[in-house]
Amino acid sequence: MVALKEKKALFDLGRIVATPGVTHAIEGNHAMLIPYLDRHSTGDWGAVCEEDWETNNQSLLNGSRLLSAYAFPDGTKFWIITEREIDEEHHRYATTFLLPEEY
Repeated sequence: MVALKEKKALFDLGRIVATPGVTHAIEGNHAMLIPYLDRHSTGDWGAVCEEDWETNNQSLLNGSRLLSAYAFPDGTKFWIITEREIDEEHHRYATTFLLPEEY
């Protein structure tokens, strides 16, 4: 039997919240947010451009905001944003699931 190696989160997520638009989209897609949150927290930024991907990688070092972009099975696009650090230990304030039009 082969053991799967679990990826470790690269940063603190802070408080996790979702906007009404994402909550509605979850219901319509019978989707779970945890797999997307796992991708975000382990450095898989999803469908962001190369420049945003690099910005996120730098943000892991300097504590700035992190942005990932994904889509639910029906094609509804959504973002996950983890706000910048609030202290020297790189604790983050909050992680928010939102639709782009809710930004």
